[in-house]
Amino acid sequence: MPSLKDLKNRIGSVKNTRKITKAMQMVAAAKLRRAQDAAVQARPYAERMNAVMAGLASGVGQSSSAPRLLAGTGRDQVHLLIVMTAERGLCGGFNSSIARLARVKANELLAAGKTVKILTVGKKGREQLKRDLSQHFVGHVDLTEVKRIGYANAQGIARDVLARFDANEFDVATLFYNRFQSVISQIPTAQQIIPAKFEGDASTALYDYEPSEEAILTDLLPRGVATQIFTALLENGASEQGARMSAMDNATRNAGDMINKLTIQYNRSRQAAITKELIEIISGAEAL
Repeated sequence: MPSLKDLKNRIGSVKNTRKITKAMQMVAAAKLRRAQDAAVQARPYAERMNAVMAGLASGVGQSSSAPRLLAGTGRDQVHLLIVMTAERGLCGGFNSSIARLARVKANELLAAGKTVKILTVGKKGREQLKRDLSQHFVGHVDLTEVKRIGYANAQGIARDVLARFDANEFDVATLFYNRFQSVISQIPTAQQIIPAKFEGDASTALYDYEPSEEAILTDLLPRGVATQIFTALLENGASEQGARMSAMDNATRNAGDMINKLTIQYNRSRQAAITKELIEIISGAEAL
C-alpha cells in the first residue's frame, strides 16, 4: 500500500498533468476556429472548380486529344499514395485513422500484384507506416516549420507529384486525409487525383468554350491537383485541431477523476493512520 507521501506526490503530479491538458485544449480550441473557417471557406471554390472541370472533361471524354492528367497513362500498375497526417501527436486517433486507411489500400494493391509508392506529408503518418511499408517510401514533405498552411505549400507538393507523373514514375495517385465534419467526427478519405476523377454535374449543353476544352483542361488540371491538395491540407488542419481538442478534453476529465480517486484513497489512509495513533496512545495510557 502506498504511503501518504507517495499518494500526495501522485496527486500533485496528476494535477500538473491536468493543467497541461487543459491548456492544450484551450489552445486547440482557439486554433480550431481559424482552421475550420479556412476549410469551410475553401470548399465552395473547390466544389465549383471541380464542377467546371467535370463539364469540360465530359466534352473531351477519352479521346486521343484528352490531356494526360485526364486520360492517364493507359495503365494501372504503379500507384502513388499521398498520405497526409499531422506533424504532432496528442490528437486521439486522427493520425492512426489515416495511416490505417492507407495501409489497407496499400496491402490490397500489393495483393493484386500492383506496385505501391508512398509519399508522406507529416511525420506521424510516416512513423506509423514505416514498420510495414518503409521499402515503398519515395519521398517526404516536412511541414514542421510551417506555422500556417498556405496555397504555396500545396503548390510545392503538387509540383513534386506532377513531376513524378511526367517522369512516368506512377500511373495512379490517391490522396489520403481526414475530412472535417465536427469536433468529434473526422472522416478518413481516399481521393484519386491522377487521373482526374470528378463528381458533379457533367452537363455542357449551355456552354461554348474558347479555346477548346482540351486546351482549357491542359491549363486547369495542374491547378486542380494543387487545389485538391490544398483543400486536403485545410481539412486535415481543422480535423487535427478538432481531434486534439476532443482528446485533451477527455484527458482533462480523466485526470480529474483520477485526482478524486487518489484524494479519497489519501483521506482514507490518513484517517487510518490517525486512528492507529489514537489507539496506540489510548492503549499506552491504559497500561499506565
